[in-house]
Amino acid sequence: MTIWIAIGLTTVGCYVAKLLGLLVPAGALERPLVQRMAALLPVALLAGLTAQQTFGTGEELALDARAAGLAAAALALVLRAHFLVVVASAVVVTAVVRALG
Repeated sequence: MTIWIAIGLTTVGCYVAKLLGLLVPAGALERPLVQRMAALLPVALLAGLTAQQTFGTGEELALDARAAGLAAAALALVLRAHFLVVVASAVVVTAVVRALG
């Protein structure tokens, strides 16, 4: 398969996905369960991506400086710190653990 066939199939797939989204009846989107799921889905996807990027190293799990940074960010969130403080604490802790290790 050439790269242009892959690009064409991806383009068609994106168009079909968008078309299917437009064909969903409005009544189905107004249900409370659907609205709750739509509000929580981005959070779940972001959490999954964060976990994969933090603990994954190709084909195996790893506990390294990234996990310490994530723990520091989680602690800052529990303490209701400002977003920039959360990010800064994760960066500083990750850098310190990498420097010491």
